[in-house]
Amino acid sequence: MSLRVQSITRDEHLAFVAARPSASHMQIPSWGDVKPDWRAESLGWTDESGALVGVGLVLFRPLPRLRKYLAYLPEGPLVDWHAPDLVERWLEPMLAWLKARGAFSVKMGPPVVVRRWSADAVKAAIADPGAHRLRDAEASSYEPRAFDVADRLRRAGWQQTEPGGEDGFAAGQPRYVFQIPFAGRTLEDVHGGLNQQWRRNIKKAEKAGVKVVRGGAEDLPAFYGLYTETAERDRFIPRPLSYFRRMWSALNAEHPDRMRLYLAHHDGEVLAAATMLTVGEHVWYSYGASTSRRREVQPNNAMQWRMMADAHELGAAVYDLRGITDTLEESNHLLGLLRFKVGTGGQAVEYLGEWDFPLNKLLHRALDLYMARR
Repeated sequence: MSLRVQSITRDEHLAFVAARPSASHMQIPSWGDVKPDWRAESLGWTDESGALVGVGLVLFRPLPRLRKYLAYLPEGPLVDWHAPDLVERWLEPMLAWLKARGAFSVKMGPPVVVRRWSADAVKAAIADPGAHRLRDAEASSYEPRAFDVADRLRRAGWQQTEPGGEDGFAAGQPRYVFQIPFAGRTLEDVHGGLNQQWRRNIKKAEKAGVKVVRGGAEDLPAFYGLYTETAERDRFIPRPLSYFRRMWSALNAEHPDRMRLYLAHHDGEVLAAATMLTVGEHVWYSYGASTSRRREVQPNNAMQWRMMADAHELGAAVYDLRGITDTLEESNHLLGLLRFKVGTGGQAVEYLGEWDFPLNKLLHRALDLYMARR
């Protein structure tokens, strides 16, 4: 029998997430409050006994002048992705529920890992003149069940969104991320996994007098000043300060330690700042910002190490450095960021990516053309 999909309360949603080791920060109720341009709803899957067995945060984006919506479940939903009856029991009732809500197209990002590359494997791929993309390099490990999930989705009519652009980032959430496993490791183990350059830079920052402190809502403008400088340098469009203020109040209203802000000070000036998010045993380095001034005192390494130490103290099983480029060309401006992350000794991780299901093919195609023009 298929499961029943219905609206659930925020409290029911949050209780389900809290009972699990981790879930994406984009699949918790408060994430809907961060996105005011979308209408958010918590949905739940219940079994024959009425027990809640899966949840999802769905964001609805209206089409101009039409009561039709794009339904988006970023890095979700939180269901049994490896169930043999995934399509019939879990996804078909979801599609029916979303269609009844006015959705013309559904986008989701299954939190299913496909492949992993160790830091050494990524370094070897960068050094190999014949390797142009990470996806073409030999992975250190594969998750065979992920290919089965992808096959089922394709056969059911879901369409995989390919990572767009030369940098390998998808239009929605990143398909390739960099993570440091913490489970079963002491902080000394994590420090020992850093490369020589990282360990040297942490020491150098300490010697130079860099102090990393936790900030509050009042420090968001200082973070934002560095963030806009970073956006100009790294060629991306910055979000407004109001977005980070909303993030801070929404996430921390749900859980007092959901979002943290860290600032690296040197001689009375803030040189680097970053936000950190926590859901269960998963900790994310979310947004980072730094100035080009006084780079020689290594504020970024000092700040990241403090964040890693705090994440470890919180009991994190994984410290997630978020998106990385899939492109290994020297000309790519994001390759330096990949090298920085590889120095942590973690691993590159490929997820299944984002998938679309057009409930109304005509409107779905119109949206595709609109997004392509943008």
